[in-house]
Amino acid sequence: MSIATSTDTQSPASHVADTHDLIRVQGARENNLKDISLEIPKRRLTVFTGVSGSGKSSLVFGTIAAESQRMINETYSAFVQGFMPSLSRPDVDMLEGLTTAIIVDQERMGSNPRSTVGTATDANAMLRILFSRLGQPHIGSPNAYSFNVPTVKASGAITVDRGEGKTKTEKASFHRLGGMCSRCEGMGSVNDFDLTALYDDSKSLNEGALSIPGYTMDGWYGRIFSGSGFFNMDKPIAKFSKKELHDLLYREPTKIKVEGINLTYEGVIPKIQKSMLSKDVDALQPHIRAFVERAITFTTCPECEGTRLSPEARSSKIKGKSIADVCKMQISDLAVWIRELEEPSVAPLLKGLQHLLDSFAEIGLGYLSLDRPAGTLSGGEAQRTKMIRHLGSSLTDVTYVFDEPTIGLHPHDIERMNQLLLQLRDKGNTVLVVEHKPETIAIADHVVDLGPGAGTGGGTVCFEGDLDGLRGSDTITGRHLDDRASIKERVRSASGTLEVRGASTNNLQNVDVDLPLGVLCVLTGVAGSGKSSLIHGSVANREGVLVIDQGAIRGSRRSNPATYTGLLEPIRKAFAKANNVKPALFSSNSEGACPTCNGAGVIYTDLGVMATVESTCEECEGKRFQAAVLEYRLGGRNIADVLAMSVDEAEVFFSEGEARTPGAHKVLDRLADVGLGYLTLGQPLTTLSGGERQRLKLATQMSEKGDIYILDEPTTGLHLADVQNLLGMLDRLVESGKSVIVIEHHQAVMAHADWIIDLGPGAGHDGGKVVFSGTPADLVADRSTLTGKHLAAYVGA
Repeated sequence: MSIATSTDTQSPASHVADTHDLIRVQGARENNLKDISLEIPKRRLTVFTGVSGSGKSSLVFGTIAAESQRMINETYSAFVQGFMPSLSRPDVDMLEGLTTAIIVDQERMGSNPRSTVGTATDANAMLRILFSRLGQPHIGSPNAYSFNVPTVKASGAITVDRGEGKTKTEKASFHRLGGMCSRCEGMGSVNDFDLTALYDDSKSLNEGALSIPGYTMDGWYGRIFSGSGFFNMDKPIAKFSKKELHDLLYREPTKIKVEGINLTYEGVIPKIQKSMLSKDVDALQPHIRAFVERAITFTTCPECEGTRLSPEARSSKIKGKSIADVCKMQISDLAVWIRELEEPSVAPLLKGLQHLLDSFAEIGLGYLSLDRPAGTLSGGEAQRTKMIRHLGSSLTDVTYVFDEPTIGLHPHDIERMNQLLLQLRDKGNTVLVVEHKPETIAIADHVVDLGPGAGTGGGTVCFEGDLDGLRGSDTITGRHLDDRASIKERVRSASGTLEVRGASTNNLQNVDVDLPLGVLCVLTGVAGSGKSSLIHGSVANREGVLVIDQGAIRGSRRSNPATYTGLLEPIRKAFAKANNVKPALFSSNSEGACPTCNGAGVIYTDLGVMATVESTCEECEGKRFQAAVLEYRLGGRNIADVLAMSVDEAEVFFSEGEARTPGAHKVLDRLADVGLGYLTLGQPLTTLSGGERQRLKLATQMSEKGDIYILDEPTTGLHLADVQNLLGMLDRLVESGKSVIVIEHHQAVMAHADWIIDLGPGAGHDGGKVVFSGTPADLVADRSTLTGKHLAAYVGA
């Protein structure tokens, strides 16, 4: 027997290391997956399709990516793991062939108002170093250019040790220059309070004068106010002295004792600034957001003119431009400016910055500026911003996991995104993509179709193979893959117009446009052409206008469709009335909760650095309620039975007989309308897919009063088959006398419109103009715009 030496020439194909070319999943049961097993090829592009809620995210994110991350976390020491989120093992029998997973999801980028595109991508950090080296006049370190670092000055006595027990006291001063504007504290805007929106001065505090959310006099605030002794609780605010009014509104934090407890009293306005204004307004709960928009006006800071920077930071320039000027530039223009800087002393820095800015342009975000607040980016823009750091990465043999990367992309931009996905694959990476768009499914090497339905009707693998095999298969995706909507034969005529004149928000170039009312109007154009700027800058704040945006709904494990939509309220009241008891008994977050698990249905056992173990509560068997509450019935069912029903079942149950509840039936009707009939009323919100959350939000907001509905990309997360249901719902809205304006890139929605307004022709300063306004048929016949060409190709005209 000969021993192989390192000089042996062995055929690479026969090497044992090359046999690990598959990711094997056996017995996956996470969420609604039904014990599925499959093999996914490595170093290939695999697309996962299926209707919304069929189990795609449960398989890709909840099983494959989650286990990869958990195993990597376990390689760290127990001490380090203590600072990391503890991940439990997914419910799966076996996973083989996993590689490091990098997840690029569509979660909005942080809601911190201090975060901008520049700070989120390290571009600002590089620019600060650049200005601290080349800026004239030289003002200091990179911190002197950061709007998040305040200027600090201090002086006083210091003790110097002279050895042998001798010390000497000397006077010293300390000065650190920061780039933060002192007036607005680096926020770019200053706020002004409308005092009439904070309180009704004809009432006393005890009569409920304060109209701030959460400030009720029967809670802790009432006890703090009355215990402070700063003012008379029964005296109308209009009769307060200057000092009393100052104490109520502006008093600095002061230690007080109330009922023997040490507490801190603080004026109402500083309290609001800390609790509500330290967060991005868009991320606040709806009722708090409404209060903030009503009571507080934000104006551009007069000292820094919205740049957030101190006068010193704005005075230091390179080639006549300050760091504020540079951050305001469109990224594609900034890349050209950086290229013209030839300075050998900072060559590596310029090269890194150039690569980063070129990546923005390559991914289709060259129209942004670095000073754009991160919270204002759409889901699609946020996802592509996160992709930037992976584009130039020299890592290979990594699993990249994408959640609908084409969200928010015009058909013109989807081609570019496809090229980026193929580029990642060609570097030797495994690319897993959850996607509904036929254009992206078409570039897949391997397709996995989950279904056949959603929720409990899904969770099985309906098809595995290539694109041609999917076309020939009799699955929902296979049947709808080549669906092409046709242009509407007859369009409805407008009942009026909504005039927009001189719109100039962001990149809009003094736009004048008439939005037709009483019809389905679609606003389209390439990403960054100014669609959202037109709506949010000129239309959203008008009376009777209701905007339903893409913002993800937030909810803990205790929230479910019944609590989120307000459906539980009429159900609790119906149960209480039928049994002559309090409604609070029928809430698992209130008096009716199982005392052992506090209404969670599960008990969590914290094992320190090990994963937290979740076990079903033995007392209530996961039903969340006390046994006594489950004795009360309505129409023969108890509250746990009702929460276990699907929307379709509950719709029938609450429509007739003893259980007839019109309030509940109305909400259930809307849920069924948006295609969520399969959803269980008590299913935790944390287990819903992106598409399901989007439609849940749609169903909830549809109940609000409004004559003009504006929907921002409602097809997000929807399967080809679900888009038809959505179009039916939009038609019903229009027929009921409402006006519907949709910001959308999906060609099926464009083809179904009564009127299309196309913005462009490009993105950023190359866009911001109305390039077409008319019917879809005219747009296709005209073919003068990018949208027209793509829509014509889609409908086969």
